[in-house]
Amino acid sequence: MDNTTADQAQLKHKAVMRVLSGIVICIFLAALDQTVVIPAIPAMARDLHDSRNLSWILTAYLLASTIVAPIYGRLSDTYGRRKLLEICLVIFIVASVACGFAQSITQLIFLRALQGLGGGGLMSLAQAAIADAVTPRERGRYQGYLAGVWALASIAGPLVGGFLADHASWKWLFWINLPLGLLALHLCRRGLPATFKARDYRTRFDTLGSLLMIATVSSLLLMLTLGGKALPWASAGMLGLALMFVIGFGLLAAQQIRKVDGLFPPRLFTDRALLTGTLASTLAAGGVFASLFVLPIFYQNMFRSGATNAGLLMIPFLVANVLGNYATGHLARKMGRMKPVVVTGAILSIAGFLLLSVLAPHLPLAGTILFSALAGVGLGCTMVGTLMAVQNAARQGDIGTATGTLLLLRSVGSMLGGAAVGAYLESQLHLPGSSGAMDLHGAIMPAVSVAPAAFSVMFLGIAAAMVVALLICLKSPNVMLRSGEHPTVALD
Repeated sequence: MDNTTADQAQLKHKAVMRVLSGIVICIFLAALDQTVVIPAIPAMARDLHDSRNLSWILTAYLLASTIVAPIYGRLSDTYGRRKLLEICLVIFIVASVACGFAQSITQLIFLRALQGLGGGGLMSLAQAAIADAVTPRERGRYQGYLAGVWALASIAGPLVGGFLADHASWKWLFWINLPLGLLALHLCRRGLPATFKARDYRTRFDTLGSLLMIATVSSLLLMLTLGGKALPWASAGMLGLALMFVIGFGLLAAQQIRKVDGLFPPRLFTDRALLTGTLASTLAAGGVFASLFVLPIFYQNMFRSGATNAGLLMIPFLVANVLGNYATGHLARKMGRMKPVVVTGAILSIAGFLLLSVLAPHLPLAGTILFSALAGVGLGCTMVGTLMAVQNAARQGDIGTATGTLLLLRSVGSMLGGAAVGAYLESQLHLPGSSGAMDLHGAIMPAVSVAPAAFSVMFLGIAAAMVVALLICLKSPNVMLRSGEHPTVALD
């Protein structure tokens, strides 16, 4: 009996790994293309004889990939993950090849947006496909693989981009996606099931809700991207975007409340586990992105590190984030509950950022790395823990929708976190230098000098955001992780 059970478990593990083989490449591609172009943007400007609107090479991809995540998630609940994942891969591959043949910055920006339409689906559909293949309690065993791939892509992106731009051509940043994309397409066709157990009913696609969501999210992301840079915060353009966001959000909320099975079904926001998990994940994403923004500048200012060394000093934070992911998966399987893990992760991140805030002006380099790693572990636990909690609470026919909504709000949280620390940083700049560096939005920034007290304020702000996340996590229900199938969706 024991041998039979062991054999069945081994066969199931092999089946999951077949699914995972294609999914990890999809996640790698989606993560890599968010950062790989950053160091190559000056080379693109030189070859295409245009230095205007360079930040849009990155912004176009991020904007497009963000707004399509919930749409793909909703569609996949009806039509299946594999079919839509194949469509996304084809769009991504074709757009990547076309990017390499762009003859102007304008063409490149348009093609990057098209690439983002495919890349946005890779992440949301990959996460939903894992939820289909593995029960929530066992899912943590495989989340570590996904987290490791994401961290590898985040670290490798700028390094690969800089190497290819210096020793080959920036065009290969896009053409390298062709063999990787084709491999992912083959593995997904081999590993993902051709048939899909969808909900027991079909609904019409929520076209109006999708259009309102696109208008609302686009206006918000454009505000956060352009504010204080291309457009002054008090300009007429920013006022127009703010007005567009408020009107769009109001119309979207009113439309979704009346529509039982729209793009964002009301049941997603009346379920306490789904709501608390999504909100906490949004704040944690803001903490991660703000950290990625602040820490390199902190290292350059406080320890006189060059841009390259500052990037290398970020590796402990990223590795710690992955370790938090692995620890969360292990604890989820052992404990069977997600709330204690998420709460502990939030506490660890708060402790790390508070220590950085209080001791920032006096810390040696080793202490900074240690406390940033502590915060990284906590954020890793919170990010993966909230994702698992949301997917655990979602009904079978809502897994794609819940995952897409979570990823959308994570992107919004990331942009809010980056915009908040960026705006504060700009108000504290002193003695701009002449050497340039690339920021997280792809824009060229001068070397800057920032007072140590400013870093204390920024770390304290990130800690405060995680305190709010902790309070939200404490309100979440302490439910067991499922060991079987999710309940089905029924229209009320």
